[in-house]
Amino acid sequence: MGDDSLRPVPAAEATGTARGDGTAQVSTAQHAGTTPGGSRRGGTASAAVAPDGDGQERAARRRQQRGWYFYDFACSVYSTSVVTVFLGPYLTEVAKAAADQDGYVHPLGLSVRAGSFFAYCISASVVLAIVTMPLTGSAADRTGRKKPLLGAAAYLGACATAGMFFLDGDRYLLGGALLIVANASLAVSMALYNSYLPQIATPEERDAVSSRGWAFGYASGALVLLLDLGLFTAHARFGVSEGVAVRICLATAGLWWGAFTLVPLARLRDARAGAPSAPGSAAPDAGTAEGGWRQLATTLRDMRHRPLTFAFLLAYLIYSDGIQTVISQASVYGSEELGLGQSTLITAVLLVQVLAVGGALTMGRLARAYGAKRTILGSLVAWTATLTAGYFLPAGAPVWFFVLAAGIGLVLGGTQALSRSLFSHLVPRGKEAGYFSAYEMSDRGLAWVGPLLFGLTYQLTGSYRAAILSLIAFFVLGFALLARVPVRRAVREAGNPVPERI
Repeated sequence: MGDDSLRPVPAAEATGTARGDGTAQVSTAQHAGTTPGGSRRGGTASAAVAPDGDGQERAARRRQQRGWYFYDFACSVYSTSVVTVFLGPYLTEVAKAAADQDGYVHPLGLSVRAGSFFAYCISASVVLAIVTMPLTGSAADRTGRKKPLLGAAAYLGACATAGMFFLDGDRYLLGGALLIVANASLAVSMALYNSYLPQIATPEERDAVSSRGWAFGYASGALVLLLDLGLFTAHARFGVSEGVAVRICLATAGLWWGAFTLVPLARLRDARAGAPSAPGSAAPDAGTAEGGWRQLATTLRDMRHRPLTFAFLLAYLIYSDGIQTVISQASVYGSEELGLGQSTLITAVLLVQVLAVGGALTMGRLARAYGAKRTILGSLVAWTATLTAGYFLPAGAPVWFFVLAAGIGLVLGGTQALSRSLFSHLVPRGKEAGYFSAYEMSDRGLAWVGPLLFGLTYQLTGSYRAAILSLIAFFVLGFALLARVPVRRAVREAGNPVPERI
């Protein structure tokens, strides 16, 4: 596959020095620009940590890692309970209640089939995230103050999600607006959150740390979804209607997101105040919208000198688009095409969450044995097979839908976790937030294509089966592009030490 992934690591590429602020930092033979104490000039608090360090440094790093896991624990409930389970079918029903006799709603004067409204809102949220992420990423790299930006994005999203309690009747525009704000806020916060990974984990630790983060997220998603299932199925016993039960589930996801965000905000550390900027980092006006876009352009120009990093991003952009679309549209497919009830859908997603915890950890172990790249490629084959099987699922057959959910759960977390950790090796030191903004824009930035294709296919054919089948192309093309990336050479070109297995 054009890779030298089993080549031993040269000693010159794996040396490290300790930072004066208690974290460790990798240094490489070909990199200048470090102080005698080992701290890199400029950038975020930065950069990769050394493979080894004394006990105090390791303890400080572990403390940050445990805090970092809890942001996945906080925000994954939104992805699970809101986007994947409740909001798609519920917002679709609200839109149908507001539709004309031909089944169309008319937001901003546009004629939209009610069944496509949710998918179009997901696409709009991605556009908003694309506009915002360059601004926050460049500000984070310029100032080193990622935590205030992470907190602002997290709490904006949490408040929008909590506000979904007021979504009832025919208020589909309110639901669409809150979804757009919450989804865009999640994307921005995840770019900042992911940029901490090189700072808190050594190169050899990153697959495991990233996988644990995803496992924490799926564990919280499973726990809250189990509680939601109890409320939804027994709503009459609690004296509320089914619609009110759904609105409570939506709102509590926002409260959970906000409450557990306090943990990473307390434990993660930012750069020392007043650190000078690294060469090529954000310009003085990076805190403005124009400066944010200028810094994005700078990051993209920098990637021209690292074409293999860009090649990985292109592959990731494509297969991640397919993953995000499956996640956001699965409940609509199950309810509208397969005729499954809400309780069945919730149980299926709960099954995904439970299996995804073990799947993420298992794929992390496979990556240690076979390398992250080979493990990701295997997962893309599994995604293709799963979607093909999904096309042929019989309507009204919950058992087969559960089998499909099990297949998704076993590969979902591992694909995402290993992609994140693999990219962290391809990021130049001091430019983490800018590069991870580009990464998140790959994750979200063209993720509007999948929902748009899904919605258009349904609008043209009236069949969700045709829509789900169209998503296979993302995994096939993503596999082909990733297979051509020599990741060990890409890590070296980024100036980072190469792990023994990658």
